[in-house]
Amino acid sequence: MALKIDQKSGWQDWANIVLAVLLFTTPWVFQFAGSAEGAGVTETTGVPAAAWNAWVSALVVAALAVAALLRFAEWEEWLNAAVGIWLVVSPWLLGYVALAEAMWSAIVLGALIAISSSWKALETRSGGWRATA
Repeated sequence: MALKIDQKSGWQDWANIVLAVLLFTTPWVFQFAGSAEGAGVTETTGVPAAAWNAWVSALVVAALAVAALLRFAEWEEWLNAAVGIWLVVSPWLLGYVALAEAMWSAIVLGALIAISSSWKALETRSGGWRATA
């Protein structure tokens, strides 16, 4: 059985998949996957909260983007936008502002995810962007 891409899917869902992959790899790329002093390290695993946040958020964003590609629903875009907003504020809420690379990757990628998802949701709601003369 072949998977069919929903006709309502747009570049934003593909962009969110790419952003999710980038987010998932940031703990290794910026080397904050190992334990770090004062970086919200979880007691049980020794892995910073920043890494767990990146991995879990990336999986949620990717799953919702793939779901939107296969069978579009507006709520998927709004939920992805909420995850993006979560990523922007998470360095302060989870206490890893001391890890500059982790903080900035969460803020930048979270903002891009929120913008992309909101754009798609608003575009769908309005019937698409149209230039008016």
